[in-house]
Amino acid sequence: MDRDWMRERLEAFDELVTQYWNVRFANGDTSLEEKQLFAAEPTVVRILRLLDPQMRDAEVFGDDEWSGLTINVNGVRRGIGMLADMDEWTTRLAPDAPSLLADRLHPWVWDAARTFWESEHYRAAVHAAATSINAHLQSKLGRRDLSDAKLVQEAFSDKAPEPGKPRLRMPGDQTDPGVQTRQRGALGLGQGAFFALRNPAAHETGDLAQQEALEQLATLSLVARLIDRCHVMT
Repeated sequence: MDRDWMRERLEAFDELVTQYWNVRFANGDTSLEEKQLFAAEPTVVRILRLLDPQMRDAEVFGDDEWSGLTINVNGVRRGIGMLADMDEWTTRLAPDAPSLLADRLHPWVWDAARTFWESEHYRAAVHAAATSINAHLQSKLGRRDLSDAKLVQEAFSDKAPEPGKPRLRMPGDQTDPGVQTRQRGALGLGQGAFFALRNPAAHETGDLAQQEALEQLATLSLVARLIDRCHVMT
């Protein structure tokens, strides 16, 4: 809806009503004002009915046996008030929602992304965060021969450690089905993050929207926390 246009139409109609009554009370000829009122009335009625479903039967003009033309200006002014406050309704009457604080993300993610984020280079921020996770994972495993999704696959593999191929294991009893499920989930999430987030950030052009970039950083933060809490098996 074009709220500014709607408000202008209602305000112009309200002013015209005031002009009409001024002329009428002065016993002047109101034919010009009536012509303008009747021309504007259909649009005013459409606006009022659109603003409030309870006003779908709203009428602006009436007719009184003694005083002639009557005008429901209160409905028009109510509509003006609604349009004036609608933008504030959206923000001030919205239900409380949790907010995501970027500086509370895992430090591997936020410390790497912060400079790019502050300069509004959001795709670069995501790429820097993913690169940081990869570097920390390489360091934790002591491996430089693999990177990104392939490194995650080797790290969270359910295979036993081999020489030069240490593994990451979730804390807890490794025979527990819940621990095994988290292990498989960490593998899937980590690989998915590198495939779906890191690779596009590195190779695609154009920047990300701020909200989308923040969601991607949050996903990478979860990956970083999973890696960080795991212990290394050699």
